[in-house]
Amino acid sequence: MTAPISRRRILGAAATGPVAALGAGLPEPASAVPLVPPRRTRIDVHCHHLPDFYRASLAEHGITEAGGKKLPAWSPQRAVTFMNSFGIAAQVVSISEPGVTYLPTAAERNAMARQINDYTYETLIKGSGTLAKRFGGFAVLPLGDIDDPADLANARAEATRAIKVLGFDGVGLFSQYDGVYLGDPRLKPLMATLNQLGAMVFVHPVTPVMPDLGLPAFLFEYPFDTTRAAVNLSYHRTFTTYPFVRWLLAHAGGTLPFLAYRTSLLQYVTPIMQNLGVVLLDEQNLDYGRLFYDTALSPAPSAMMAVKEVAPVSHIMFATDWPFSAEVFTIPGDPAPQLPRSFDSTELPKVLRTNALAQLPRLRSRLAAP
Repeated sequence: MTAPISRRRILGAAATGPVAALGAGLPEPASAVPLVPPRRTRIDVHCHHLPDFYRASLAEHGITEAGGKKLPAWSPQRAVTFMNSFGIAAQVVSISEPGVTYLPTAAERNAMARQINDYTYETLIKGSGTLAKRFGGFAVLPLGDIDDPADLANARAEATRAIKVLGFDGVGLFSQYDGVYLGDPRLKPLMATLNQLGAMVFVHPVTPVMPDLGLPAFLFEYPFDTTRAAVNLSYHRTFTTYPFVRWLLAHAGGTLPFLAYRTSLLQYVTPIMQNLGVVLLDEQNLDYGRLFYDTALSPAPSAMMAVKEVAPVSHIMFATDWPFSAEVFTIPGDPAPQLPRSFDSTELPKVLRTNALAQLPRLRSRLAAP
């Protein structure tokens, strides 16, 4: 039985693909299943890794899930198998929720962040054999308590070490840390360091404090929290104060493309701005086209066409959110068959590969090395 048109649109399934876990019962033509594995060309800028020592540490603290989902299985070999099955040349890995925020002291957070980053560099970025040229990385920073000067000092030092010494492709930040969003003035020293480094900053959501609707956070609260972070950054003038930071927003920017106009309206209500102590913004602060967006769990036209309305195609990058999204990809082949509905034959190669390599020159150099 064919799914109702409304459900097909929500799933982005008018053009079929491997979406069985999201829409059981949708027709799947034989053409959606390739006879041979696709060529490895795509660059996946949003995917995660869970080293064994990190998973063990999480378990010791009673953490077995993130965003309402159980922590998935992961290993370098599983990652390579996934990439080979879905035509992915390289993954740029990062640590998902909770990062190192669960650890009680700045010293412990710093030690774990460094251990993760050293592992990512030695095992994945420098990988040999079947792992060679298959990984990049966004470094995890040792943040947990924004009011702890040691955390901020450690985060600045680790960002510098990761990019200048280890050669990471950027750093990962969460949308907020215990309710403190990224535009908060307390984070200015870190933003200054990231600006000096010209860093690509990957912003990943975390579960916010919220009413319990009985549904997992990843379903809609994650996108909402990314939106909160971006609007907070905008109204605190972070984008213009630190112009050399390149911001990559997870999951197509959450709901930001849809709300781009509405979130700009405060600038026209001067009394409210004055009461809030907010300085009048110029168009640059409200230009969400300066940001970068990934396609993770958002490849349908309902999301991608909205992103194209606020940002150039050159700012959109392919992503899968694997292994947390592993259930979505059940058939070897195209991991996002909906993308051709939003991008033409000239645009699609840029989204799948070229845009990422343009913004991640170290990864580009590693892939091109003999």
